[in-house]
Amino acid sequence: MQWRHAWVLGLMASAQGASLDEVIRRLDTDAAAGKPLVAHVVVALCDNEFQGIVPVPASLGNGDDPKSNLYWGAMYGVRTWFRNQPGWKTVGIEPARDPRVLERVMFSRVVMRDGKSTQVYLVAEAWRGRNIADAIRHFLELNRGEHAESLRAGDQEFEAGGAAHVVAFIGHNGLMDFAAPALPSSNIAARPHASVVLACMSESYFASLLARDSVPLITTTGLMAPEAYSLGALLESWFGGGDGSRAREAAGRAYAKYQRTSESAARRLFKTHAVASAP
Repeated sequence: MQWRHAWVLGLMASAQGASLDEVIRRLDTDAAAGKPLVAHVVVALCDNEFQGIVPVPASLGNGDDPKSNLYWGAMYGVRTWFRNQPGWKTVGIEPARDPRVLERVMFSRVVMRDGKSTQVYLVAEAWRGRNIADAIRHFLELNRGEHAESLRAGDQEFEAGGAAHVVAFIGHNGLMDFAAPALPSSNIAARPHASVVLACMSESYFASLLARDSVPLITTTGLMAPEAYSLGALLESWFGGGDGSRAREAAGRAYAKYQRTSESAARRLFKTHAVASAP
């Protein structure tokens, strides 16, 4: 039962991650020093065969084929949407070494934070649909600071993976189908960061897990389409100096626009813990 699952996850959250003040201080300090702000996104490809979803057309639900996948290569998938958005630029990146990651992309843009032009990088990985449990485990490992990696864009070097300022998961909420992974103890101390899960009802299943090591920036309270426009809107707001409530509003406006629903209904779909008193 969903309520029992959420209750158990609440009991599991015995530790607390960095405070919101620490997360914002890191963003402000890095931006002031001319360092880029980084989001690392794990995308579990939509898969009709291996995920507990309502089936979608075959071309959208082939978890072995990112090029037309609903969450990656389709019109509002992460790769296609960011590639086509004004302000976002495609940046070359080496392929992932993990065979479960079928494609990896990187995008950049500039936002204004405290009146200063600030470089933003988004690194996204397309995980094979049948490996959704591995993708979620990897995301939770990123959230606690693991898998940090140095990347380069032109002459600029920066850290992604578990060292990113935001870590995110997009796709089907696999924790509705299987238990959250039991991660072994780790000596790695996660840097102050925020986390995002765009998946159905992610607040109930992920928030307590994420709060151990991060500030949950955006989770969801109901069924939803985990598409890239919401991610783009909330990242631009958050990296541009908005707090969690503004990021939530930005995600809601984008969702309402593309899903053709009211902004109030869309806003209720998203929840944030990145405010002094979360709504």
